[in-house]
Amino acid sequence: DFSMSNTKQLVLASSSLYRRQLLERLGLPFTTASPDIDESPLEHELPKAMTIRLAQLKASTIAKQFPEAWIIGSDQCADLDGQIIGKPGNHERALAQLKEMQGKTVVFHTALCLLKSGKQKTLSIPTRVRFRNLPDSILENYLRIEKPYDCAGSAKSEGMGIILLEQIESDDPTALIGLPLIALSGLLRETGFAIPNE
Repeated sequence: DFSMSNTKQLVLASSSLYRRQLLERLGLPFTTASPDIDESPLEHELPKAMTIRLAQLKASTIAKQFPEAWIIGSDQCADLDGQIIGKPGNHERALAQLKEMQGKTVVFHTALCLLKSGKQKTLSIPTRVRFRNLPDSILENYLRIEKPYDCAGSAKSEGMGIILLEQIESDDPTALIGLPLIALSGLLRETGFAIPNE
């Protein structure tokens, strides 16, 4: 049964500091474990499908270590006209990403998977982000200050990256940062977690 469970161990299948900080906002005790998986897209894989597959893969990989726990897997990518924009990894690639996204609307797909004992619920939350048209000098300065090389799309909306954006359309502002807490708190409540936990 996907609802009540006696053991309430919660594990975040992520090494991401952003996701850990977001999950801490729900006030539940949890542990983190880093899933060592290949995050490369499959051939001809669409951005949304990739994030759903990787969120499920992260959760199922960590579930092997914690068979009794509820596992949270999440994955995100930026989607520019069907093209996957991932984490840039360095300054040059980040600048190329930001230049490519100038004046365009990019959809950030954030997938969420809650899994226990082989049963899972998976959701995908889209966030539409319109980038401003800005000169390269501003993009360069931004990258030097914030160094968002571990962020899909090279713009941290929760930090200074907000200056690069013209508009964000979202049902869940936390999805863009990396973990959709509105959806997650709903799923956790359905499975019997008390939020807030007294």
